[in-house]
Amino acid sequence: MKKLGLVITDGVGFRNFILSDFLKYANKTFDEVVILSCLPKEIYSEHTNLRVIELDVFVETFKTWFFRKAKEIAHLKLNQKGNLGIQDNLKTNDSKLKTSRGYATRFIYKLTSVFHSEYNIQQFQKLQNSTFGNHKITIEYASILKEEEFNLLFFTHQRPPYIAPLVYAAQKNKLKTAAFIFSWDNLASKGRMASNFDYYLVWSDLMKQDLLQFYTAINEDQIKVVGTPQFVPYVMDDYKLSKEDFISEFNLDSNLMTICFSCGDISTSKNDELYIETIAKAIQNKTIETVNFIVRTSPAEDPIRFKTLVHKFPFIKWNFPKWKQVRANHQESWSQRIPTLEDVKQLRALLEYSDLNINMLSTMSLDFMLFDKSVINPVFGNKTNGLYDDQRFLGYAHIQHLVNSQSSKVVKNKIALLNAISVYLNNDEDSANRKKFIKQQVGVSLEETNKQLVLSLNQWM
Repeated sequence: MKKLGLVITDGVGFRNFILSDFLKYANKTFDEVVILSCLPKEIYSEHTNLRVIELDVFVETFKTWFFRKAKEIAHLKLNQKGNLGIQDNLKTNDSKLKTSRGYATRFIYKLTSVFHSEYNIQQFQKLQNSTFGNHKITIEYASILKEEEFNLLFFTHQRPPYIAPLVYAAQKNKLKTAAFIFSWDNLASKGRMASNFDYYLVWSDLMKQDLLQFYTAINEDQIKVVGTPQFVPYVMDDYKLSKEDFISEFNLDSNLMTICFSCGDISTSKNDELYIETIAKAIQNKTIETVNFIVRTSPAEDPIRFKTLVHKFPFIKWNFPKWKQVRANHQESWSQRIPTLEDVKQLRALLEYSDLNINMLSTMSLDFMLFDKSVINPVFGNKTNGLYDDQRFLGYAHIQHLVNSQSSKVVKNKIALLNAISVYLNNDEDSANRKKFIKQQVGVSLEETNKQLVLSLNQWM
C-alpha cells in the first residue's frame, strides 16, 4: 500500500496543489492521500473528499528562532560571493534594534562571519531541532506520523519556519520526505530551507543547478525536474472564461487594446504607485493610444496604498484579488490567505486577454509570457534619484536570466516606459525570446507537470 502525506503550508500551496489537477493524478497513483494542513480544515470540503488533518500552529521560541537565524545567515554568508541577491538579503536581515532579537541578530552576524561552512550550517540545524525536539507540538506531530504510517511526506513549500518540527518528527520516525521548491527566486536570493529533506522537486534544469550549487550536501539523484503546478490552472478548462465574459467582468471597451499592470507587494515594489500614475496620465494626455487599463494588486497585501489612485483616475479598472483570510492569529498571517475559484478565473482571463503586461520584475512576467503576452518591467529607482532603489534587483541572479533573455523590455525612466508601451501595442517582435525564456524557467509543459510530479513521488516511495 502506498500512502502519501500531502503537507499544505499556505494559501499559495493550496492554489498550486488543491486547485490544480495534482489530486487527480495523486488519487489515481497512490492507495491513499491524506492532507496535513497548516490552514484550517474546513476550507478543503468544497474541493476534495480527502481526509484532512489540521496541524496545530507551531510558534517559535527565542532559542528556536536564534538557531534558525544562525543557520540562515550562515547560509547567506557561505554563498554571498558574486551573488547580489544574497548580499542584499544579508543587508536586509541585519538589525540595529535595541531589543533582545536585535542584539542577538548582531551577535549571529559576528558568529557566522567565522562559522559559516556547510558543516556549521548542519550543526546549527541540529541545535535548532534540539530546541523543539520535546515540544508538545513536535510530539503531537510524531504521534500523527506514527499512526498514519505514510510512505512519503510531501512538503509543498521548502521554506516556512513553522514546518521544521514536522520535518524533524518525520526524520525521527525514519519517514522519507520530499520538498517542492516554491518559487523562481527561492534558491538564488533567499535564505536557507526550513530543514533537510530526502528528495527535491524543481521547476527546471536551471533550478536543479542552483540547488546543487547552494546545497552542496544534496546529490543529483535526489532531484527531479517537474515544472511547477503554480501555472497549471492556466490550461484547465475549469478556470477558462470567454473573452466576452472578460470584457463584461471588467467593464471594458471591446474596441480597445488592454494593458494590465500587476503589482508586487509593498516590501519590494514600493514604486508601483508611480508607475501606475505615469501610465494613467499618459492615457489621459493621449501620449499613448487610448487603451483599457487594468491594475491587479498583490494578494499578499491590503491594497489600501492605492486608495488615492482609485479616486484620482476613475477610468482605471481595479482587480483586487479575491483571496480570503482564513486565520488571523498566525506568525505569517499572509500565508493564511487562500484564493477563491473566482479569482483564479479572473487571473487567467487577465493573462489570456490582456495585450500587454507591466510589472516591476515580479513572477507575473512568467504568468503573462505563458500566454505569449508582451511584458515591460519598469525600474525607475536607483541609489541617487531619491526613489526606492528597484534597479538593484537587476543584479539578482534570477532577474539577470530575465534581462539576458531579452524576453521583456526593462525600462528605467518615464520616456522609455511610454516608448516601450507604444512599441509593444503596435509591433511585438519578442515572442521567440519569451518562449525560450519560459522553456528555461519552466522545464516541463503545464499539461504534463502534475503527471511528472506524481510519478517522481511514486518512484521515491
